[in-house]
Amino acid sequence: MRVLVTGASGAIGTEVSDRLLARGDEVVGLTRDPERASAGQPKVVWHAWDSTLERPPAAALDGVGGVINLVGEAINQRWSDDAKKRIMDSRVTSTRNLVDAIAASDPKPRVLVSQSAVGYYGDTGDAVVDESTPASDRFDSRVCVAWEAAAREVEGSGVRLAITRTGLVLDEDSGLLKELLVPFRLGVGGPLAGGGFYMPWITLDDEVGLLLWALDTDSAAGVYNASAPNPVTNREFSKALGRALGRPAIVPVPKLAVVARLGREMGDAATSGQRAVPRRAQDEGFEFRHPDVDSGLAAALA
Repeated sequence: MRVLVTGASGAIGTEVSDRLLARGDEVVGLTRDPERASAGQPKVVWHAWDSTLERPPAAALDGVGGVINLVGEAINQRWSDDAKKRIMDSRVTSTRNLVDAIAASDPKPRVLVSQSAVGYYGDTGDAVVDESTPASDRFDSRVCVAWEAAAREVEGSGVRLAITRTGLVLDEDSGLLKELLVPFRLGVGGPLAGGGFYMPWITLDDEVGLLLWALDTDSAAGVYNASAPNPVTNREFSKALGRALGRPAIVPVPKLAVVARLGREMGDAATSGQRAVPRRAQDEGFEFRHPDVDSGLAAALA
């Protein structure tokens, strides 16, 4: 299959592209800087795209059978008014532009797999969260609602749509785990803000596996939580990371320190969580390679 991947030069997109290429698919990538992207992934066919200003070029969709949409600015930053606009536009406007290009293509791709996030649910405390749980009114939740609505417009073109609400992706070279490794390796890691909030984690391996499963499975449609079957509290995660590194994990990080770094609004979001479970994916036959946090961290740090 010829697959178009947005965000193909990011951590998840790079792994998606590598896995597609390894199994014999062709990969088309969209980026602002094709020359730079090509230097890192020369086997991907790159096209220039300024995602918030224009549709992808029509040539990028030639012969494409499926699309994986991973575009979006990092949300783990201070939520200033300018940052909020960039975060929203990078997901919602970009996805609308992508969907418009899909609608105009002939023939059309058979499927769009579009990213969302478990932030959709807001802070749900200890309650178990599946795909039927409603959205909250927090900023990141509103982003996810608008993001998913933009993707759903593709269904009017007869294209199958699967949406993945992704949790915290465990990858040694990016995201949360990368940030935690330095203090934990120095023996000064520990739980955040008391550690009682749940972390809906997933390994990069399983995240990519679920995206490709949604791409390949003709019956896969609607929303899927992309999080491991066994979410843990931040305190449990901290202990597991300490075990994986052979280091203590007893130095607590107060919430005030998180707020000082990320601001009040993002700091509150970063110290709350969702006990999200991948009910639909499991019910429909997807098998997680790393269902528990110890095996997940071992895989991420291998």
